[in-house]
Amino acid sequence: MKTLASTTIALVLLTVAPPVLASGDAVVIEGAWSRASIGTSRPGVAYMRLQNTGDALVTVTGLRTDLAMMPMIHTSTTDAQGVNRMSHLEQVEIAAGETVALEPGGLHVMLMDLQRPMIEGESFTLSLILADGEEITVEVPIRSMAARGPAD
Repeated sequence: MKTLASTTIALVLLTVAPPVLASGDAVVIEGAWSRASIGTSRPGVAYMRLQNTGDALVTVTGLRTDLAMMPMIHTSTTDAQGVNRMSHLEQVEIAAGETVALEPGGLHVMLMDLQRPMIEGESFTLSLILADGEEITVEVPIRSMAARGPAD
């Protein structure tokens, strides 16, 4: 009888307030670009805008690419003494209806342990892994070493 009551309550709650689950369909990736590398001994970098067009929070929990063994999301900050620091972020949250910019001097994709040089004019595939396990893939064009944006 206790099990029947618990099941009934659970079904009523699901009917009245169904869970809102965001998916990769809600995320639009715009303006992806990267810079050419000097060989493979230094890390590469990639930038883009992540727009959540859905009505629920989306969380990026990882990255995947065959270009680098350790793709990560980093943030750059400057302390009161003017010292720049980079740190790894375990996840990036994108609120419903918001856009998160991965850009020089802020959040960015760090491509550690490159498997091949990043050559101007080429591109690579990058997958963003979401908290629900879904992956969103984008083709990232490689610009010049001096590029300051996707049009350079």
